[in-house]
Amino acid sequence: MTAALEALHCGADLAGARALCVLVHGRGQSPEEMQSHVLARLAVPGVAFVLPRAPQGSWYDARAIDPLTDATRAALAQALAGLAALIAATRAAAPGRPLLLAGFSQGACLSLEHALTGVAPPDALVALTGCRVGVASDARPLRLPPGLPVYLTGSDADPWIPVEAFAAAALDLGRARAALRADLFPGRPHEVAGAEIAMLETILTALAQGRRAEMAAGR
Repeated sequence: MTAALEALHCGADLAGARALCVLVHGRGQSPEEMQSHVLARLAVPGVAFVLPRAPQGSWYDARAIDPLTDATRAALAQALAGLAALIAATRAAAPGRPLLLAGFSQGACLSLEHALTGVAPPDALVALTGCRVGVASDARPLRLPPGLPVYLTGSDADPWIPVEAFAAAALDLGRARAALRADLFPGRPHEVAGAEIAMLETILTALAQGRRAEMAAGR
């Protein structure tokens, strides 16, 4: 059995939380950076945040838009197994609570790939500047619970996730019958914008109040 990843815990205690959020950092980042750049800008009481740490600072070595190699598939499989184990441990510590899986950049890509395996899916998915890992000719899973709420973002100026890869991910999510909102922010650098924070807060608030994830925040 794969061990759960090391993680930073923030917000409400798991046992008393009304909702859960697993937030996955990007390449070369850390849970602490997600805490300061994302969580510090949120105002959502009752949410337990679990921020996994990539053992070597990244979840896999290749760029997300590169064709999958045997080495990338192995690294991705290991990262996905660790993330799945962490999600399972989080759910076991707070049974019955809704869980949002979210990530930024490489963490968004990893979160998308986890959800699209269809195994132990989250109750909602937020991929901030994300795309699929690999290219269209690679064999990649495309399984979601129909109607899973998904918020996907990107930028036409992002140096890591080209707008074409963002659009291809949106297409895959549509084919998988996600309840998708996709926002492209023209000129936005490689960061989490205020509008993305507002949407994340809206989704978490709905889950913490026992409602279906809503994606009605403005742009």
